[in-house]
Amino acid sequence: MEYIYAALILNESDEEITEDNVTDVLDAANVDVEESRVKALIAALEDVDIEEAVEQAAAVPAGGAGAAGGAEAEAEEAEEAEEAEEDEAAEEAEEEEDDEASGEGLGQLFG
Repeated sequence: MEYIYAALILNESDEEITEDNVTDVLDAANVDVEESRVKALIAALEDVDIEEAVEQAAAVPAGGAGAAGGAEAEAEEAEEAEEAEEDEAAEEAEEEEDDEASGEGLGQLFG
């Protein structure tokens, strides 16, 4: 979050959002700066109009289906999909065990 706040501070003060400027703001706030996170932030903000994004965020009512609600919904869908895959894998493993168990008796008949 600190990285985003640093970008917002730079934007608000009409400073260019660069790796050096973000790092300077974070250093001033005594944040342990991870260079890779700074680079990722700069890359992510490359084509973003921060003023427009802030206005859109402010226009979404609290608890509404805004960006946060959409992100939560996506996270829930991903979690449900992962659980479904786990359930399916467990069912397949169970079916394989049943097949193996039923085949053991036949081997003894012809062995």
